[in-house]
Amino acid sequence: MRSHPERPYDWVGAWSEKRAQLSPEKVGLVDETTGERYTYAELDRRANRTARLLRAEGVTGDGEGDGERVAVLSRNRPELVDLFFATAKTGGVLAPLSHRLAAGELVEMLNEVEPALLVVEEPFADLAARILDHEACGFDCSVLALSADDADDSASASSESASDSSAIAAEPWTDALPDDDSPVETADASMDDPHLFLHTGGSTGVPKETVLTHGSILWNSFNTITAWGLRPEDVTPMVFPMFHTGGWNVLTVPMFHLGATVVLAREFEPSEVLHLVESEGATVLVAVPAVLRMMTHHDDWADTDLSTLRFAKSGGGPCRESVMEAWWDRGVDLSQGYGLTECGPNNFTMPDGWPREKADSVGVPVMHADARIADGEGEELPAGEIGELELASPHAADRYWRNDEETAETFGDGWVSTGDLARRDDDGYFYIEGRKKNMYVSGGENVYPAAVEDRIADHPKVEEVVVVPVPDDRWGQVGMAVVQGDESLTLDELTDFLDGKLARFKRPRHLAFVDEMPTSGPSKIDRQAVKAEFGEE
Repeated sequence: MRSHPERPYDWVGAWSEKRAQLSPEKVGLVDETTGERYTYAELDRRANRTARLLRAEGVTGDGEGDGERVAVLSRNRPELVDLFFATAKTGGVLAPLSHRLAAGELVEMLNEVEPALLVVEEPFADLAARILDHEACGFDCSVLALSADDADDSASASSESASDSSAIAAEPWTDALPDDDSPVETADASMDDPHLFLHTGGSTGVPKETVLTHGSILWNSFNTITAWGLRPEDVTPMVFPMFHTGGWNVLTVPMFHLGATVVLAREFEPSEVLHLVESEGATVLVAVPAVLRMMTHHDDWADTDLSTLRFAKSGGGPCRESVMEAWWDRGVDLSQGYGLTECGPNNFTMPDGWPREKADSVGVPVMHADARIADGEGEELPAGEIGELELASPHAADRYWRNDEETAETFGDGWVSTGDLARRDDDGYFYIEGRKKNMYVSGGENVYPAAVEDRIADHPKVEEVVVVPVPDDRWGQVGMAVVQGDESLTLDELTDFLDGKLARFKRPRHLAFVDEMPTSGPSKIDRQAVKAEFGEE
């Protein structure tokens, strides 16, 4: 899958080497958990050691554009950065996996990935043991164990997964790691060669592995830097997990590209993020809406110095207006972003001096990306009409790994089909209206839950809300509002509140409460779980 197989470029896999040459003494990575700070020169030396380890384990390029894979079950830690830089050097592929998934799901994914090496952090040794002992396990590879280096690793991992590394027969990472940190020869790699496998959210079925090439990673970084105005002096806390596209492509790789500073930790609570913004002088913050909301509700919110933040971005779902206003009141330019594993994920930006009345939008396309709204036949719709959002950019992923049918459906015609409904206004701003599969029809009218949820979330008794369809004898389907918040809220009270804000057919006819919304990722609400419990399939 190479554009120029006869002309490999030495710089394609030289992320850490090039940055170490350009800014050797600049701190590129801060490990908040241990307090260690790593310069780019140190990160390159660590990458060289890790590259030698990978080559010893057979994690290299195969000469045909599909390198050998290293799979990882771990929280955020410097070794994942080492593996990113090292697989770039060797021509291998990094495939981080969610430790939140069940053993059966991970077995199916690993059978497809076929790793040459599996790296397991100590808190997930029991989970790894169940994977390796599973009757469906069809892969065979070396296993290395990363020791937990935080004070209370069992508290961080789930009770199901927490353990010591004796649960698996694995050589310790530190024992396998060579001492030689001198420069290594980089592989003959093309921009079209894979570098990352990142799996989708998996709301239905087993998650698919999305193939991100060296080129798509670089183009997303370039688009992010130019569209968001990132700078070498920027500092950001990385609150997304590194098994998620947010953990790499939202800010980490663009920051490394520039020689900026990324702060990571095994776990990040909203209070810790507030502390880090002040203690590290963070200049950029990107988080999911739930984290941004929890920060505003924390006791330290009013007293935390946020003056170093140039801007903040919300991603992973709609951000409520009340949350945005809380950040604006503190002088922070908060706006919404949009992306997905299959494309970007940084596809839109807010123009200079954007008006607050556009806050519900995700902005306009970045420099090197196109966006359109299409009908069911793939024809572009005019401004104001709702259809499927489609994206095109050199930062799009290449394909789904070993899944030709899904690849053709999502990437088939040069446009990435997002599965999200959206509209474009006359000024070129795009608005996300929700997932195609979440839309329902009530009395012949299309209802988009995201728009309904935005209005319900303005009620002071509502913290989070998901609207799901339920059967109705008269209208076919009506909405049920599933609320996390004050359970004294009544349906009549909510209906009165929505009067004049939503059309009658959009207003929920049923109300239910949960103590806490289920999540399916980095604080991302699991809508399918809510629908399975309260709605209709």
